[in-house]
Amino acid sequence: MMPQEEQPALRLRGLIGGFQVSQAIHVAATLGVADLLCNGSRSAFELAAALAVDAQALYRLLRTLAAAGVFYEDDQGRFSLTEMGACLCSDAPESLRDQAVNIGRPADWKVWAYLLESVQTGQPAFPQLHQGQSIWEWRATHPEENTFFNRAQYANTRLRTHGLLRAYDFGQFPTVADLGGGTGAFLTALLVHYPGMRGLLFDQPHVVLEAAPALERAGVAARCTVLGGSFFEAIPPGYAAYILKAVLNSFDGAARLRMLRQVRAVCTADTRLLVLEDVIGPPNEGLDTKLLDLAMLLRTGGAQETGEAWAALFASGGFRLARITPSPLGPSVLEGIPV
Repeated sequence: MMPQEEQPALRLRGLIGGFQVSQAIHVAATLGVADLLCNGSRSAFELAAALAVDAQALYRLLRTLAAAGVFYEDDQGRFSLTEMGACLCSDAPESLRDQAVNIGRPADWKVWAYLLESVQTGQPAFPQLHQGQSIWEWRATHPEENTFFNRAQYANTRLRTHGLLRAYDFGQFPTVADLGGGTGAFLTALLVHYPGMRGLLFDQPHVVLEAAPALERAGVAARCTVLGGSFFEAIPPGYAAYILKAVLNSFDGAARLRMLRQVRAVCTADTRLLVLEDVIGPPNEGLDTKLLDLAMLLRTGGAQETGEAWAALFASGGFRLARITPSPLGPSVLEGIPV
């Protein structure tokens, strides 16, 4: 008989129940359990008193996450952080707390209940749940949820940026425009890494409003212009490189083409388009990217693409895809040359 961990039915059962672990991590992150364990182990009753929650229910949550390897429970019923659990601390260098908080929020969570309908129709579920509003329109009118999302994006970008900076030489460009750059996590990292670079952070007005504090803390605000607007209407000219990081995947083909043509309109022969996206890999590989692709279907109707599909889109938008440079933690740099 096969060992338990190798039995296909048991492996599949683990995948089937994966959402339960995700939601348990979300609750622990929302409560801030990891922050209370940074200075040593504590019992569930001590933690419950600090968090003003039910002690027995909290114990049940924590022992479950200890079985998943997020926390460690000793023989006295006290809990401490594992290396993985430490990534839920707010001040961890690679903190994923904000991402764990956001992924369990109802706005992100509920759409997955409609995956069947999206697969049947090919249409995103999000507008169906929000009176026809797109995810961007909805976030613009729900500032608290927009903040949760921006914090999650900031954390994810911070985690993956180090790999991007090792993989690709962004320093060859004296000026860069980060289009759809959110609250500036990636552009901030570029400006810190390349002291001679100047940048533009360009996104919707309600998004870039949250950018100033992080730019100031990093000491790069003087080298960064922050501008609210729509890249479907007009893109500021005059930059050596235009970056679209995790932007095109959120839109359908027609919208992507409009965006690329707007960028092309402000390009000279020496300008470069840098699209940073997770590229769909070969069959039977790359689960994270393919899950992200399903998330895009549900939320916006967008998609992740293969390298061949990106090359075709670039050509339609007036660019030649010169090269694809992968990075260790996911996104690749797709470099476009105006034609």
